[in-house]
Amino acid sequence: MAYSYFCPCPRGLEAALAEEIGEIAQHSKTLKVHNQVPGGVHCSGSLSDSYRINLHSRIASRVLLRMAQAGYTNENDIYDLTLAQPWEEWFDVDHTIRVDLTAIKSPLKSLEFTTLKIKDAVCDRFRDLYQKRPSVNTRTPDMRIVGFLDAHSYTVYLDTSGEALFKRGWRQETGDAPLRENLAAGLLRVSGWTPGTVLFDPMCGSGTILIEAAQILAGIPPGSRRNFGFEKFLGFKAAEWQSIKDEVKPNPLPRTPTLFGSDISGDMIVMARNNLQSAGIQFDVPLKQIEAQEVKPPSGIPGIILTNPPYGERIGVRGDSTQPPDEMATAFYSSFSTTLKQRFPGWKVFLFTADLGLPKLLRLKESRKTPFFNGALECRLFRFDMVAGFNRREEAKPKTS
Repeated sequence: MAYSYFCPCPRGLEAALAEEIGEIAQHSKTLKVHNQVPGGVHCSGSLSDSYRINLHSRIASRVLLRMAQAGYTNENDIYDLTLAQPWEEWFDVDHTIRVDLTAIKSPLKSLEFTTLKIKDAVCDRFRDLYQKRPSVNTRTPDMRIVGFLDAHSYTVYLDTSGEALFKRGWRQETGDAPLRENLAAGLLRVSGWTPGTVLFDPMCGSGTILIEAAQILAGIPPGSRRNFGFEKFLGFKAAEWQSIKDEVKPNPLPRTPTLFGSDISGDMIVMARNNLQSAGIQFDVPLKQIEAQEVKPPSGIPGIILTNPPYGERIGVRGDSTQPPDEMATAFYSSFSTTLKQRFPGWKVFLFTADLGLPKLLRLKESRKTPFFNGALECRLFRFDMVAGFNRREEAKPKTS
């Protein structure tokens, strides 16, 4: 039987996700990619295709199985459509549930009230059948039910993922607001990085970008260290799930390092090392404590720098605390820019930031900028091509004493 799925992702990564699901579909006769919409990708396939996407997708936030879709004019229409679904075929009355609702341009006054109506419909269905209703658990539910409203139609989904997919199960500790894993994976894909290409993150923080790259290099699927919502479905096919996991063949370990990281903070370096270990990385990823404006190329072959520069606070870890943050940032980016120009000819530099004025601070012209959203925060991935000869121009200038 073919099911319809919707895979949400961070905004800006829809094309990357569609491409990724297309690659996953090469190992399945039934998985088909359909259209991209803002915030995700529609696809269809068998139930075991949802197991496959959950295991392998680095970019999706969840894999939602569509139960029903219809037009609506008020909350009662939403209640009726939800009540009509055969929830009892998917989970038991003893499973706990949680309902989430998102809306774009919906005419309904209260999303909280509508969410309540969806929950009531699911519970009433069970009560009509078994004189008993499932309990709500908002923190660790067995089943997540997701509603989506636009101006005219209501779609109700059952979440096959459980916890959001960016929670890979390896993260032990994080710095301040780390980059989400699926966003880091999407940035790697958009930057054009492929295994074997040198990758350097000079402000690596807790190591998210490097760990995503290291798992890709090792052939470790992002979902290999966690559990999923579909494992609690009544129709869960454990043998099929096991065979999908058994298909995974790890890659041979690289003999020489191609992934490198550094950070101003020694605590961050320790954290990144711990996270690499807990993500199952069994090869060397050299990490160094050094300020970003002091770094040198970690390899003789030009590669890709991909980093998410810190905002304000972390720039000043060992900076001059008497300086206001914006002056500190200006000084930092000015000297980081000089380092890039003088020491990294031939490298492609990608900076992911919410600071849209970054090229101006670096005094560099970007060759491309791609808009993204990190949650609700508008960001850009700026690409700068370090042309050989920057350094000669800098050195040819008359020295001012």
